[in-house]
Amino acid sequence: MGYPKGRETRQRILDVALQAFGDAPFAAVTTRQLAEIADASLPTLRYYFGGKEGLYRACAEAIVERFRAHMAPTAARAAEALREDPSPEAARMQLKAVMGTLAGFLIGSTESERWSHFVAREMRDPGPAFDILFEHLWQPGVATAARLIAHILGCGENDVPARITALLLVSSLLAFQSGRSVSMRIMHWTSIGEHELAMVVAGLDAQMDAIGRR
Repeated sequence: MGYPKGRETRQRILDVALQAFGDAPFAAVTTRQLAEIADASLPTLRYYFGGKEGLYRACAEAIVERFRAHMAPTAARAAEALREDPSPEAARMQLKAVMGTLAGFLIGSTESERWSHFVAREMRDPGPAFDILFEHLWQPGVATAARLIAHILGCGENDVPARITALLLVSSLLAFQSGRSVSMRIMHWTSIGEHELAMVVAGLDAQMDAIGRR
């Protein structure tokens, strides 16, 4: 009985921390504040996370874990295709699958709303979690997209055009995630459900169809 209760307490502290660190800079959030909101004691918080920086890093690790779980099947298929040296059209098909799955994770999941501000803050003002997110979230995702784009363009995966195109594709999704309130108002949407997500993915597909054909 104790173990499930402890796991629940740990998750509750994590959920509170994700919200608090997204709303305010790392330095402005105190462990006492987090413990009070999570209805936990300071010793309990320290037991699970060691302190504020440990908790902050645990937030980033939790985001990475969810990202990997969501992207794993699609990423594995893309990696297998890349090992087989795909044709431009086969690479384009895999790129669409990767970006479509990423769009579903970043835009189509209500879960991502809990941590989008945390990620946006780390991108804007790097803190203790930046390296975790860069090494396990941003860099691998952009690298996979760049490798697929390189096969479409017939260039090296480290060539500037492939990396810039990959960054532009991935960054375009942020308009509908961290910039969700702006994009929904521009689109006159009250929410982003399956229909709205399908339109975003269709727009992405159009951009990917144009790669190497201009």
